[in-house]
Amino acid sequence: MEKLQLYGFNNLTKTLSFNIYDVCYAVTPEDKQKYIEYIDEQYNSTRLTEILTEVTRIIGANLLNIAKQDYVPQGASVNFLITEEKLPDVCVDPSCNLGDVIASPRNVIGHLDKSHISVHTYPEYHPDRGIMTFRVDLDVSTCGQISPLKALDFLFESFDSDIVICDYRIRGFTRDLDGTKHFKDHIINSIQDYISKENLNKYNSIDVNVYQENIFHTKMMLKELELDNYLFEIKEEDLTGRQKREILDKLNEEMHEIYYGRNYGIDY
Repeated sequence: MEKLQLYGFNNLTKTLSFNIYDVCYAVTPEDKQKYIEYIDEQYNSTRLTEILTEVTRIIGANLLNIAKQDYVPQGASVNFLITEEKLPDVCVDPSCNLGDVIASPRNVIGHLDKSHISVHTYPEYHPDRGIMTFRVDLDVSTCGQISPLKALDFLFESFDSDIVICDYRIRGFTRDLDGTKHFKDHIINSIQDYISKENLNKYNSIDVNVYQENIFHTKMMLKELELDNYLFEIKEEDLTGRQKREILDKLNEEMHEIYYGRNYGIDY
């Protein structure tokens, strides 16, 4: 699409919601707790801040403020306030820390402006089936010409993703020099257009798009399960053939329930 000549600022808001699920299996309650502790350490607020900092760089935004928190008993959240253009220091609110979370204690949690990035983690486990599921909710909302879609492949590489659910929406409008409203400033038919073939080929994918409303939805589930990749504190070679089949059935059930949003209620 030819670049629009706009009257004033590009007021379109583009929001990407990137939701991933990582499924794992452990036998004992002690191992389940170890998994939660492992995930909590692997994806603590410091690590998540590093991921969001790279997302900010990829989309070409400038960082104004970071607010982060590790929770008890588990989970973490990080909020970034960003801007398309770098602001002069005199224009930056004194409550903003410009990414230096140590120097300034005046972090403003939930501090949202025209552009922001946030991430929240949710590690949890099934009470009796050995299944554990780690969920990440990440939202990138931008205004102007910067696009959150540029960061999709990096996000795939940053998390072990068995299920990926992406939502992308363009809201508002912007005007050209004649005053005509434009409700979209780029061509998009599917979120999948912005994901590399290498990543797409690993998943079965479906789209549910509402083109008239500029709403795009893509749901993805990993095609192949290698059992050793899902076992925590145990190895495939130590399992019987029946145990392997039972665990794979449980993993498949968990993933399909998440993917289709319904419980199957299969007993083992």
